[in-house]
Amino acid sequence: MPFEIVRNDITQMRVDAIVNTANPRSVIGSGVDAGIHRAAGPELLTAREKIGRIGVGEAAITPGFGLNAKYVIHTVGPVWRGGLLGERKLLRGCYESSLALAAENGCESIAFPLISTGNYGFPKDEALRIALDAIRGFLKDHEMMISLVVFDRESFQLSRQRYREVASFIDDNYIQEKTAQQISPRHARRERICRERLEDIEVCASAPMPMAAPPKASLADLLAETDAGFSETLLKLIDQTGKKDSEIYTKANLSRQHFSKIRNNPHYQPTKPTAIALALALELNLDQTRDLIGRAGYALTSSSKFDVIIMYFIREKNYNLFDINAALFEFDQSLLGG
Repeated sequence: MPFEIVRNDITQMRVDAIVNTANPRSVIGSGVDAGIHRAAGPELLTAREKIGRIGVGEAAITPGFGLNAKYVIHTVGPVWRGGLLGERKLLRGCYESSLALAAENGCESIAFPLISTGNYGFPKDEALRIALDAIRGFLKDHEMMISLVVFDRESFQLSRQRYREVASFIDDNYIQEKTAQQISPRHARRERICRERLEDIEVCASAPMPMAAPPKASLADLLAETDAGFSETLLKLIDQTGKKDSEIYTKANLSRQHFSKIRNNPHYQPTKPTAIALALALELNLDQTRDLIGRAGYALTSSSKFDVIIMYFIREKNYNLFDINAALFEFDQSLLGG
């Protein structure tokens, strides 16, 4: 998938470029900056000293030295001073400058921390929104694997309103499977027998006189009557929108290579997150989403938190996969895309 959120130590990421939240001057700061310098070795500071001062919202590039990454992109985030001094624009500039440098240097993958949310005090929910908007804007015109790396749960935060809304929807709709599991086998068997007897009584009371059973259809006949598969239906839906393939697979957080497999293989079997991502990219309603993913053998049910979160966003008509993936990550669910 072109974009992912991962919980990891950024110095361990195997990508072309790692973004470092640098000090404006050629000194080693704390937090992410200190960790990256420690992992890269002393050569990184020497290279950083050659660059000199970096302005807030700007970025510069050096080799990665001892890191798994080929490059380190140093960017200076803004200190949060209440939002009245252009901090939001400067933070967005950090992401845009870093991504532009990565593209200029032929990078196919890059890993970001959540910039300015440590000692610089930028509110995490606002920083996350700015990061997602900047990354989404870049991916509309570029092919690159972008990772947003968070070290722990405390370093990542949805807006409190969004978190409460999703959590409330989960509470109202998520069926706890423990209830069914707590029923004893003997009680469950007794319940099933009673239910079957009641059904037999109802059928006997209302059923018409039996008629001759119709001849059984052959397997070939049944297969001939099956609906169109996932790929065929998907491509028809895309044609109906009048949009380009690239618009759909970008919105679905898929790579061009992944989508070409879908287009060229009428029997393609997607994963559930991929099938749902494509339904969301087409902005299908709940019934239409269920129909499309059903053609790949999947369903949306209230017994899955993942499914309930998807249903929440469809109900809200919010088809932004970056927002949805942020919510899925917050609730420890699989992300959407390829």
